[in-house]
Amino acid sequence: MHVVVKVFSEIIIKSTPVRKRFIKQLRDNLRLLLGSLGVDIDVQRDWEKIEIRCPNADAEIAAQIAEVLAHTPGIANFAVLHDYPLGDLDSIFQHTLTHWRDALAGKTFCVRVKRVGKHPYSSVDVEQYVGGGLLQHSEAKGVSLHKPDVTVHLEIKGERLWVLTSKTQGMCGYPLGAQDPVLSLISGGFDSTVSTYLCIKRGLRAHYCFFNLGGRAHEIGVKEVAYYLWNKYGASHRVKFVTVPFEEVVKEILEKVDNPYMGVTLKRMMLRAAEKVAESLEIPALVTGESVAQVSSQTLVNLNAIDRAIDMLVLRPLATMDKGDIIDLSRKIGTESFAASMPEYCGVISVNPTTRAKLPKLEYEESKFDMTILERAIAERRAQNIDEIVDELDADLSVPVVGEVNAPDVIIDIRHPDEQEASPLKVVGVEVRTIPFYSLNHNFANLDMSRQYYLYCQKGVMSQLHAANLKDAGKLNVGVYRPEPKSACAIS
Repeated sequence: MHVVVKVFSEIIIKSTPVRKRFIKQLRDNLRLLLGSLGVDIDVQRDWEKIEIRCPNADAEIAAQIAEVLAHTPGIANFAVLHDYPLGDLDSIFQHTLTHWRDALAGKTFCVRVKRVGKHPYSSVDVEQYVGGGLLQHSEAKGVSLHKPDVTVHLEIKGERLWVLTSKTQGMCGYPLGAQDPVLSLISGGFDSTVSTYLCIKRGLRAHYCFFNLGGRAHEIGVKEVAYYLWNKYGASHRVKFVTVPFEEVVKEILEKVDNPYMGVTLKRMMLRAAEKVAESLEIPALVTGESVAQVSSQTLVNLNAIDRAIDMLVLRPLATMDKGDIIDLSRKIGTESFAASMPEYCGVISVNPTTRAKLPKLEYEESKFDMTILERAIAERRAQNIDEIVDELDADLSVPVVGEVNAPDVIIDIRHPDEQEASPLKVVGVEVRTIPFYSLNHNFANLDMSRQYYLYCQKGVMSQLHAANLKDAGKLNVGVYRPEPKSACAIS
């Protein structure tokens, strides 16, 4: 397998030193991520692209390589290519026909050629000759130079011909490690997950800060979606997940602060705590999922009042996005199901919240607040590496993890339906049921409670989190099926 990776266009226009640094960072990230697949994969870079070679790749490995490339920041697109010695025009046509004949059936197409070096023909000559041949020797609908259904890409470099197939769009953005880190305030809903993704896409190494307002189910749900975001889009770099206990802070606000100012006060307390956490991790900026005027605390006046609580920079990637657009992007990146099923805890609900908080009034209300409670919450925070969250589950919620399951026990595949369809789980002699993670809590209660169930997911992380949550709810007939040793993507 030979893949050519084109880097994000903004990287190409950077100065020479910055461009080299960004492309080197992307190459290093890909080496780490692809190195976990267990086969020999060579990753090399040049001035404008990265080439990946895996001579022994079967269909499964090829699919895993494509999955990594599609979700790694910094990649504009990538294509599988077939490398041949360069011959005459007819030789070029014959090689192209081998790979494109079936794909053109019933479709319009055009041929696009990039050529480097001296040859007895021009790029246009190649396009016309190959295009005419494909039209005659395939069942293509016709040639369309402006709006083709399919574009056949060829590259000629010196004495080599590259026939590109299965070109795939990448994430774009900058490679992780090319920018400074940020601390994302994550609640698990649509907004905070999408804002975190946008930061990762921009090359910002996003650590996570969760304010626990009460309830273990919410914390487990947020850990799950944070792990998903990291594992899917940012696993080349290790990050922290920080939990700050905020129950007493909420209680103090409810008892001491005037009702219309409760929401703004809570946000200011969160920023104060997050700033301390960020400083301890040497992180220069915070990230929130706030969008202007989406709720009462997010008017410009209130956002200004909230920001005045701290000196640190606060990034708001969703500031001008509509809610519908946020949900659409959440669906695209795979966090919609998490957000829609996320347990919620509304700690502070004002009956008549202010939309134009006055700073003197706000400071007066905060003067009633016992700041030692906030300091204690910050001091009692718990930080853990995102790839080790399962190991930190409380001992009393530990669940059995097995490598083999025998009838009459049942395996429940809790992966997303797309993953289940791409790689169905089959275990000889054992019943396998498919219940996606976002339906598990509702559907588990309808199962036969006299049987033992083992949850399955690819890494064993989400399955153990859900199993622990079910055990916490009193379901003792649940465990985790992990057929292979626990592993995580390579990290630095």
